Amino acid sequence: MYNLSILLEDSAREVPDRIAVISGETQLSYAEVNAAANRVASALVATGVKPGDSVALSCPNIPYFPIVYYGILKAGGVVVPLNVLLKGREIAYHLKNSDAVAYLCFEGSPELPMAAQGKAGFDDANHCRNMVVITADPKASSPISDCSTLTEFCQGQAAFTHSVLRDPNDTAVILYTSGTTGQPKGAELSHSNMLLNARLSDSMYTRAEHDVHLITLPLFHSFGQTVQMNAGFYNRASLSLLARFDPDATLATMERDRVTIFAGVPTMYWALLNHKDADNYDLQAIASNLRLAFAGGAASPLEVLKGFESKFGVKILEGYGLSETSPV
Repeated sequence: MYNLSILLEDSAREVPDRIAVISGETQLSYAEVNAAANRVASALVATGVKPGDSVALSCPNIPYFPIVYYGILKAGGVVVPLNVLLKGREIAYHLKNSDAVAYLCFEGSPELPMAAQGKAGFDDANHCRNMVVITADPKASSPISDCSTLTEFCQGQAAFTHSVLRDPNDTAVILYTSGTTGQPKGAELSHSNMLLNARLSDSMYTRAEHDVHLITLPLFHSFGQTVQMNAGFYNRASLSLLARFDPDATLATMERDRVTIFAGVPTMYWALLNHKDADNYDLQAIASNLRLAFAGGAASPLEVLKGFESKFGVKILEGYGLSETSPV
């Protein structure tokens, strides 16, 4: 009996003061992330979330994603991460299909009004009892009048000291397919499955004393969620989060945070390799810190593989995932 949230809890116990998450000027230690996740767990349990209940999450790559993700797990819930670009009708489908009893959604921006779309979906999903809006400013009021903010939701909750123990085969996360050949389908991933995936890093590469991941892959997707977030927390690394990929922001963050591990899809590597303003950054310093680069999602062109190694001194390690129809 255990819980996938052990990835966070073990690191918070062993390196409580180490920076766990970096987002712009914000830095949170492992102890702070764990404490915040505990408050989320307490609030979920207080509002009736029971072990095995699904809880949906719409959130970009900001510190609230791992805080809520592990908070849901601590409460014994099943995390249902949703694509941040989904519209109301699509959100309603995911909430209903996963039997989500609660939904935590980032407020978004004028260009991407996530909370408004989320509320439209929530209103059409009768089984979902509670919607909580995650505001960028924890002191801000909710942009949705009849939904509490995450701060209000967690206010006054008693400390959550022990994660709900789950059977290794119990579902921890439901990841949805893109639905290109029909309605999206939810893949149920167990606590054991997700934990073993995170621990694969032990055999994939040599662990450093302190790695710094740059995560610009969306955390709602299996690549960024497993290869970087879960594996990074397992290895007690620091995770530098970017809400969306941009070559300037990526290079600037690599330089500022002394990034040692980067993962991306081939188009990201192509953009970094051919960025016209790359010389504005200390590429020598970036290359001296970077020790691992992972690629997936599609095969990388040979010119990208060779060019990136030549420019940054690191070989791109390519991985792939089997589909339901792939031969084994």
